[in-house]
Amino acid sequence: MLDQLRALNLNLSPFSVISIFDIIIVALVLYKLMLVIRGTRAVQLIKGIVVLLVATTISSWLNLYTINWLLRQTMTALVVALPIVFQPELRRALEQLGRGKFFARSVTNLGEEDRSRMINEVVRAVQVLSKNDIGALIVIERVTGLEEYIDTGIRIDGIVTSEFLINLFIPKSPLHDGACIIRGDRVTAASCFLPLTDAPLKHDLGTRHRAGVGVTEYSDALTVIVSEETGAISLAEDGEIIQMIDETTLKQRLIDDLQPKSSPSLSNIWNKSGDSQ
Repeated sequence: MLDQLRALNLNLSPFSVISIFDIIIVALVLYKLMLVIRGTRAVQLIKGIVVLLVATTISSWLNLYTINWLLRQTMTALVVALPIVFQPELRRALEQLGRGKFFARSVTNLGEEDRSRMINEVVRAVQVLSKNDIGALIVIERVTGLEEYIDTGIRIDGIVTSEFLINLFIPKSPLHDGACIIRGDRVTAASCFLPLTDAPLKHDLGTRHRAGVGVTEYSDALTVIVSEETGAISLAEDGEIIQMIDETTLKQRLIDDLQPKSSPSLSNIWNKSGDSQ
């Protein structure tokens, strides 16, 4: 009996260690893939596929043969359609993998000192831009990747400093038109195009403000906007815009919103992604 237990233990031990390691790797990859599609329309498509799977199972249990046959044919067609439907997300994930940035750190993964320095530089730049009535659109990436918007601009990958940000938005400079996107403590790209919101905004808010709000509807990014006409500072988050805020309020909001939070579960990622649509 003891010999059999020893033999069983020897057989299971290597298998268990390898299995745990295998599961951890798969879980990390799936988690990262969820973050890649988070805040995109792909989440809604996945929910639709889940509904079809549930409906197919239920129709099979209830012996609804005609409905079950139609659903199974639809699922067969989806196997061919999925690579086309998810082409933007697949391309973005493969590009990140090819650049070695599939697990790139976001601003929420910065150390306290680096994050504080980045916030101070942004606030200092916004203060100067506001006093001189220079329009600006600064997007700070959090968890949701903004690669599709970064690709529309000019890649820079420069350290965030107030002087650098101010120079980007000086009128008639090559990169002043469009948004700059910050990832971590670096300006990843400038002169980027952002999606415009369809939500009703005040009549005095123009394209810059619509773009600033629009990107927050598709992601969890924060957008700092400086009006070119009035120098007023606004902050956009989750499809909402807060206007006429001062530098102290802006700094406190950035500190609060960029604080690292506990890692969200997959269900929370799923639910929040759906809510951002």
